[in-house]
Amino acid sequence: MNGEGLQHEDGHSQVLATSIPNIRAYDPAFAYETAVIVRDGIKRMLGDGEDIFYYLTLYNENYPQPAMAEGVEEGIVRGIYLFRPGEAGSRRRVTLLGSGSIMRQVLRAQELLHEKYDVSADVYSVTSYQQLRNEALAVERWNRLHPEAEPRLPHITSVLGGHSPIVAASDWLKALPDQVSRWVGSPFVPLGTDGFGRSDTREALRRHFEIDAESVATASLHALALTEEYGAAEVAKALAELGIDPEKPEPRTA
Repeated sequence: MNGEGLQHEDGHSQVLATSIPNIRAYDPAFAYETAVIVRDGIKRMLGDGEDIFYYLTLYNENYPQPAMAEGVEEGIVRGIYLFRPGEAGSRRRVTLLGSGSIMRQVLRAQELLHEKYDVSADVYSVTSYQQLRNEALAVERWNRLHPEAEPRLPHITSVLGGHSPIVAASDWLKALPDQVSRWVGSPFVPLGTDGFGRSDTREALRRHFEIDAESVATASLHALALTEEYGAAEVAKALAELGIDPEKPEPRTA
């Protein structure tokens, strides 16, 4: 196995997996998520005999594994669940979506936003943007073919509808979280690893691709500025405080 930077030699396989009709693609962040997904796969493929197969992306980074909260199994399989709600009391709120090992950066961004900028962030773990997109498309099709029936609501809309702004960070191309953007309102800010593959330390790579905790935090503040809940000057100040260089080359072409 290659060393640091392995994940950035492949920012696209989760996106490519969406082109296979009977695949179920997942990007779990924690061991218990992986266990729930594997158990679901065993049941559906071996027990129920469904003509499907699973694609899971795992990482070679060691970090503490939390215990599984009660009642999250369905959300893990369907693609999203609330992992950690934000602190109460703040008048400014954002919603953060994290996947895979970048969930750790999202959780740190949640802390930065609360401690330094009085912004409360609800953190959702997104285990499968593909499953959320497929379900939303199926709901759209059903509504289109049953115009006289009560419209159905996509699962992603029922979970995140009205949550604005939303910042979604992963170790994959921005196109991955962008798959669900039209069902959750705006602003929706996808962060990902668009660009050429390269090898460096995790910290350097995540800063380069702008998916580290500080980048997630400043993207959240800018999203709040788009909804006029935060000032442009305050965002500029936060960029300086968090060491973000606004003149650095765009990662996609650097």
